Amino acid sequence: MSRRTDPEAGRQALTSWANAPDGAGRPVLAPAVRHTLELFAEEYPGGAVELRVPPYAAVQAITGTRHTRGTPPAVVETDAATWLALVTGDLDWQQAAAEGRVRASGERSDLQQLLPLPGLRRIVRAARDQAVRAPAGQERPAPEEKE
Repeated sequence: MSRRTDPEAGRQALTSWANAPDGAGRPVLAPAVRHTLELFAEEYPGGAVELRVPPYAAVQAITGTRHTRGTPPAVVETDAATWLALVTGDLDWQQAAAEGRVRASGERSDLQQLLPLPGLRRIVRAARDQAVRAPAGQERPAPEEKE
């Protein structure tokens, strides 16, 4: 991925999504998806699998045969809501696949053992816990990521 999302903007977007996943629009989804895809690619570097979340971003990840042109040997594609739910632990890979919410083809395209990412799961849990504890109308600061 040539563009690098500002980590703070990504965390803030993920926090916003965590508190209102059904109402998240492009200003929240775009940085949240880009940030989480970048973190996934950092955690599982390589070029064997192309992860696509149109229209927001795509990354190559996971060790193995690197693809440079044409159709990659392994592709995982899903929508923004499904990707964020998978990467944060709100949705199980098997359930998403069974419901047709994720399309995976090729070697190494089953991400069941790689998701969710623990750091992202903690950010979402902290944001939701803080939203429950804060009085209505009170500004809630974004939770800090702890690894």
